[in-house]
Amino acid sequence: MSGNANVRWSAVFVALLWCLSNAPHGGAIWLNVPKTGTKCVSEEIQSNVVVLGDYVVVSEDHGHIPTISVKVTSPYGNTLHHKENVTHGQFALTTQEAGNYLACFWSEGHYQGAGEVSVNIDWKNGIAAKDWESVARKEKIEGVELELLKLEGAADSIHQNLLYLKDR
Repeated sequence: MSGNANVRWSAVFVALLWCLSNAPHGGAIWLNVPKTGTKCVSEEIQSNVVVLGDYVVVSEDHGHIPTISVKVTSPYGNTLHHKENVTHGQFALTTQEAGNYLACFWSEGHYQGAGEVSVNIDWKNGIAAKDWESVARKEKIEGVELELLKLEGAADSIHQNLLYLKDR
């Protein structure tokens, strides 16, 4: 390879690593759940995708933390996770069908505080839900090799999403 080709490949490699480091890795959102009523979040997900979710009630009044109820359903209405009177929790599932997955939150009526309850939700799926630290330990890789493995996973995920959209 000539010097110019090495420079070009290096530039492409740096650009790909930058894209990977700035790609969405899943993220936390905040919901203000009304005192009466329900607040939901949803995401369209293909079948056979790992989904992880953590949720926690955030309260400024440390003496009393309000409780919420949570229900996660599949596109066909099957209940995948349901908890009542909790201040925090987790759910993990592998999707069985493609479509819109819904997580709904509602506050319990006996909460006497302000009008709304704040809930932090960290919802990850697909490549963002993968435990890269375990992969690195198992494969005995680190640094650039691990970043390339993540990039390969992201590219595969994008390819699968494109195939899914094409079929739809």
